[in-house]
Amino acid sequence: MSILVLAEHHDGVLTGATAHAVAAAKQIGADIDILVAGENVAAVAESAARLDSVNKVRVADNTAYAHQLAEPLSMLICELAGDYSHVLAVASTTGKNIMPRVAALKDVSQISEIIAVESADTFKRPIYAGNAIATVQSADALKVITVRPTGFDAVGEGGSAAITEIDFVADNTQSSFIKEELAQSDRPELSAAKVVVSGGRGMGNGENFKLLNGIADKLGAAIGASRAAVDAGFVPNDMQVGQTGKIVAPDLYIAVGISGAIQHLAGMKDSKVIVAINKDEEAPIFQIADYGLVADLFEALPDLEQKL
Repeated sequence: MSILVLAEHHDGVLTGATAHAVAAAKQIGADIDILVAGENVAAVAESAARLDSVNKVRVADNTAYAHQLAEPLSMLICELAGDYSHVLAVASTTGKNIMPRVAALKDVSQISEIIAVESADTFKRPIYAGNAIATVQSADALKVITVRPTGFDAVGEGGSAAITEIDFVADNTQSSFIKEELAQSDRPELSAAKVVVSGGRGMGNGENFKLLNGIADKLGAAIGASRAAVDAGFVPNDMQVGQTGKIVAPDLYIAVGISGAIQHLAGMKDSKVIVAINKDEEAPIFQIADYGLVADLFEALPDLEQKL
């Protein structure tokens, strides 16, 4: 039994989420290999090799994998899958794009967004927006799994895994990369931030989201939003926290003007400390908040920023 973990990387840097996926693989209990696929990914491979518990880093460095399109990467993983009992990826945009295709090509079921490992064939995953936890057992010879990073503490560094090259080049005639448009920000990436400050419909409009900037700057925080705020056009989609947005579990989560719809709670309730600011004392967010402030956010936010 051995495990292949798909490395998540952007702009030549291995993302922290990969260490969480390796932690999940470690709990399964087998030799762990990491697949680094892309173009000019030598630095990424070296970072992956330093992760604890990794046996080997397999590198597919080719223009065919330059933009991590689902079609060539799924063909690559299927080519390697015969050597493994489990294939894991982070439940990110990339992982969710690739792994269902791998499962379909291998004619097996995918086990999505696991948050705990019971045994090599049994896993726990949230359902019904996190209101229930399903225990899923798979009899498939190949387990295709996505990992919710917030469910596992990241492994550390200190390893020295061997790095080997893969010669296989996928012949992709189904898709081609056209362009990408990335939002540029000096703030931490939302799903990896230690502190998150989020605004909801109570912010009133997009202009008022600037009230969060000073607090976020002082705390070194990322800024998020509820689905209601995104749907209202206050902020872009990539700021959305929730079941249909990004799943976060920072050390500190500050919810401002967010009522606490179940869709939003599913994306942030695993945060270590939750602070809620809302003028409605009956807002559901207060039921899970460690600290709650019933106040007008337009008065509370300037006071909070001043005191930080």
